[in-house]
Amino acid sequence: MKKEALKVVVESESLPTLPTVACKLISISSQEEIGMKEIATLVSKDASLSAKVLKIANSALYNFPVKISNVHQAASRIGLNAIRSLVLSFSFLSIKSKNNENVFDYEKFWEKSLSNAVAARLVMNEVSKSNGEEIFIAGLLQDIGELIMAGCFPQQYAQLLLETSGGEKDTIEMEEQILGADHTSIGYEVAKKWGFPQELLIPILYHHCPQNYKDAGSKLKLSVNVVYLSGIVTNILYSNKPQKYHQKFLDESRSMFGFDDKIYSRILDHVVEEINQTAGLFDLHVKNHKPIEDILQEANASLSSINLTYDQMNRELKDAKVQLQKITKELEEKNKHLERLAQLDSLTEVYNHGFFQKMLQNQASLATRKISPLSLIMIDVDHFKNFNDNYGHQVGDAILKELCTLMKKSLREYDMIFRYGGEEFAIMLVDTDDRDARIVAERLRESIAMHTFIVQSKNHNVTASLGVAEIMPALDDFTNKDLIVFADAALLESKKKGRNRVTVYEQKKCFLT
Repeated sequence: MKKEALKVVVESESLPTLPTVACKLISISSQEEIGMKEIATLVSKDASLSAKVLKIANSALYNFPVKISNVHQAASRIGLNAIRSLVLSFSFLSIKSKNNENVFDYEKFWEKSLSNAVAARLVMNEVSKSNGEEIFIAGLLQDIGELIMAGCFPQQYAQLLLETSGGEKDTIEMEEQILGADHTSIGYEVAKKWGFPQELLIPILYHHCPQNYKDAGSKLKLSVNVVYLSGIVTNILYSNKPQKYHQKFLDESRSMFGFDDKIYSRILDHVVEEINQTAGLFDLHVKNHKPIEDILQEANASLSSINLTYDQMNRELKDAKVQLQKITKELEEKNKHLERLAQLDSLTEVYNHGFFQKMLQNQASLATRKISPLSLIMIDVDHFKNFNDNYGHQVGDAILKELCTLMKKSLREYDMIFRYGGEEFAIMLVDTDDRDARIVAERLRESIAMHTFIVQSKNHNVTASLGVAEIMPALDDFTNKDLIVFADAALLESKKKGRNRVTVYEQKKCFLT
């Protein structure tokens, strides 16, 4: 029956058709000689798709300081895997029914699929920081077989939806009973026909039964487990038994990856917010979910209220007030924590570019009132693009993270360091003139040049060029923007004069090296 069902699907006129760019992208992605330039050129040929990719590349998701104007720049900044995942995501999210009589809810399907994708990325971030883009598309397409079967067997699938609407009957079992095959096998076979790579095929086939995939310890096994957990998180949001899936997520994630309470909280506390943000980037309307904690509390309250007496309800009300006070306090603490996270660069854990602009304005105003100087050091790692090309971005990221830790040791407690963009950093020195700022900058330059960075058991050495500038907001006509321009000009002068040096900007002499 499974072979017969697959034959009907493959020959069906209702089988979804992949957009042209997605077909070509899947085809060329398997070719080892194909690089970023070829893929960016392919995407650029589709104006609508290019606009969508640029929208996300210029969004707060990446928070680049300079606007990205074309797909080639986007591919260079966010990486090949990210571009490929974005293109495939947009392509599949555009698939609609060819049958006007189809009762299958495509909008809800893609809404749940997006939830799967976001949950998969959050889970993967707790396990491995390097596979977030690939697992997003794997999570998005794990249930693609449901969409395919709904289009090819509209009447039978309408019966299936009716049979499973109460949540008591298992969907996989009913699919095999009514259609002769389940959506995992149908999705796998059709995706294989489309030319999907193994990184997508295996999670589609095993995401409901990860224990059946026996290649333990492999990258594919990791993806299967993560996609499986993402489906459980989505069921907390969409099923009528959230407590069941919440407990299942706790048990299964502990068994698979050893997750503890802190990791559970990080994933479940952020998943709804991440879904809403990601849906906005993909122009997809999603249900306005309540936080998972609220969903579970309401479900528990509904279950327990059935047999509550009047006195019991009063006692519950008092307990609820106490609990509400506790939750309110926890919420305040979480909001403070989230506010701090919003100020930090996720890789280097120093302040981000947005917070730099805010603090520069604040410190300039304070310096005006105090009639004190304000200095800025701009730092750029020398030849860092070549370093990434030679050793890979993972090694480069590790270097940047250790570099920030190293620089913090050379600064005063109240000095502030910011990631200005890429491998460029800014250090704000309050109550400090350019002479003292130069001393700080030289100390930073020397500590970087003398330091040996050890990544993956290999030694690396890097140098940095620095530019220093000072303004007196109370006495000068210069603005905050001028201070950045001056420091940047001094930094450029350091690069022109051979790099690995400090240059001080002076309005009269122009530069002092």
